[in-house]
Amino acid sequence: MGCGITSESMKHYEISWKGHCLRLGQRTQIMGVVNVTPNSFSDGGLFFQVEDAVKQGLKLVQDGADILDIGGESTRPFSQGVSAEEEIQRVIPVIRKLADRISVPISIDTTKASVVREAILAGAAMVNDVSAFGFDEKMAGVVRDCGVPVILMHMLRTPRTMQVTPEYDDVVADVKAFLKNAIKKAIESGIARSMVIIDPGIGFGKTVSHNLQLIHHLYLLHSLEVPVLIGPSRKAFIRHLLKDEAKADIRTDSPVVATGTQAAVAASVLCGAHMVRVHDVAETWATVQISDAIRNSQQAFPDSCS
Repeated sequence: MGCGITSESMKHYEISWKGHCLRLGQRTQIMGVVNVTPNSFSDGGLFFQVEDAVKQGLKLVQDGADILDIGGESTRPFSQGVSAEEEIQRVIPVIRKLADRISVPISIDTTKASVVREAILAGAAMVNDVSAFGFDEKMAGVVRDCGVPVILMHMLRTPRTMQVTPEYDDVVADVKAFLKNAIKKAIESGIARSMVIIDPGIGFGKTVSHNLQLIHHLYLLHSLEVPVLIGPSRKAFIRHLLKDEAKADIRTDSPVVATGTQAAVAASVLCGAHMVRVHDVAETWATVQISDAIRNSQQAFPDSCS
């Protein structure tokens, strides 16, 4: 068994909390990315000003985003972090303005507990922690106390060192074991399993081959009994696969990279993703409509939370 998971084998989940509801499994949920940073790998600087970020967030929701993920610190390879104060200054005005104008949940993309506290007060309703509680010992407790869903991602080491000769005995098995332990840590911290989503961390300490193996075997993460998110959007492995060896690196905003991203999204859906994290929501909406229709062709499901 590999890519080509069926509607019967796709695991289904419902996360309901604080006026929000996500049904995962019948329709792939789309998480739209808004980076309020000057140096993110794909859109650094484009939405660094508050009004630009708010405008982009509204556009992504209009394009079909089910969730907005707002981040104020770049985690691109070899990047260095910023202080919690700087993150708060970047993201809180954006979250506050968006929360007043949209109904979809806002996720705060951070590894810092203090940023989570401020973001939830400003209107965020989810947490996306690329360190899986590994960078801030207070994070799990804050997430528990806030009573919101959390995304736990696999990353090898830190953003500054993750792409320095990443090696695994078996990348799929190793990532799965890491995520199993992250779920266990969350539950032991008082977070309900029903509030946990996992992410294998495409591009976070992985080679091209590692990323391809993780997408192809994504369904193996279903045995962890939580929803699976994946973020292949504009990642380096796509640019590497599409690059002519005689040419320079392809820009992240190149049309061919956008097309490659949609191919990766389609493959991820057919291999068992419950949610995809992307920059280009309108294009992804079309991709998942078709991919979901193929995956669910043997069975129809209702489309609204009960």
